[in-house]
Amino acid sequence: MNQAVNPFHPDLRRAARLIPNITVTRQVLAVMRFLARFQPKPRVPEDVAVEDTRVPGPAGAPPVRVRTYRSRTIQGPTPALLWIHGGGYILGQPEMDDFLCIDFARELGILVVSVDYRLAPEHPFPAPLEDCYAALRWLFTQAGTLGVVPERIAIGGASAGGGLTAALAQLAHDRKEVRPTFQLLVYPMLDDRTTTRTDIDGTSHRCWNQGSNVFGWRSYLGHEPGSAQVPAHAVPGRREDLSGLPPAWLGVGTCDLFHDEDLTYAGRLKAAGVPCDVSVVPGAFHGFDVITRDAGVARDFRGVYAAALRRALFTTRDS
Repeated sequence: MNQAVNPFHPDLRRAARLIPNITVTRQVLAVMRFLARFQPKPRVPEDVAVEDTRVPGPAGAPPVRVRTYRSRTIQGPTPALLWIHGGGYILGQPEMDDFLCIDFARELGILVVSVDYRLAPEHPFPAPLEDCYAALRWLFTQAGTLGVVPERIAIGGASAGGGLTAALAQLAHDRKEVRPTFQLLVYPMLDDRTTTRTDIDGTSHRCWNQGSNVFGWRSYLGHEPGSAQVPAHAVPGRREDLSGLPPAWLGVGTCDLFHDEDLTYAGRLKAAGVPCDVSVVPGAFHGFDVITRDAGVARDFRGVYAAALRRALFTTRDS
């Protein structure tokens, strides 16, 4: 690719050349799940406690495993973050975000709870979302035991985890049982209608292309994406009324397939009166902050959303 027209951020150009353009299919998914078993795990620092717990699942469903991260140096009640991993609704587990969740717990002094939700296509909507809701409800109901300030519980996630975060904010709003204070949306997968677009130039997309997007949404919805109607809470980008949702932060790169749908959703949140800070990273592709973890632009991006989370959880607000 000619350097003069290279769309990628300078810190990401080498990685962009090396990342293969793979479309997820059932066969590819099986291989990816197998390889994920061998993903290296970070060394857990001595000042962070990491534990696995099973919490009550949705009615008629199995318990939900959650992975908790807490700094051993923090005393007294703390804010908390319910974190939802990505993976296109079809892949992943909490351990894939150990690095990030450990950093959140250490740097912010909060309890982090990461959800091991059921995956599509074996468990399509609403199973993954209901698992996340069960974990959120547990976090609220056990706040006293966990040493958590219930008024300072945020939800967040990346990619499909960001989509589940947005849907969870909507579901919690409608059920009126629990109320998260903030939603952290890291390049979220929000709208199945992106799969029907024919004007998208995918040459600068990495890690998640249009073919994979079709497979992910089809697996999650249980039918072809982009249909005239979908169930409530299945596709957060389709919800008409966004008023009353928690304040949000949303970040995405210009080389991300979700760029347009993400900025559209952020604009609609603002139009509905929901505060939403937006960070757009020029030349960044999907998942860049994980794949190129040590790149300067990746560290800066993580710093921006960690700072947004800190403000949301620790800034005193007038009642």
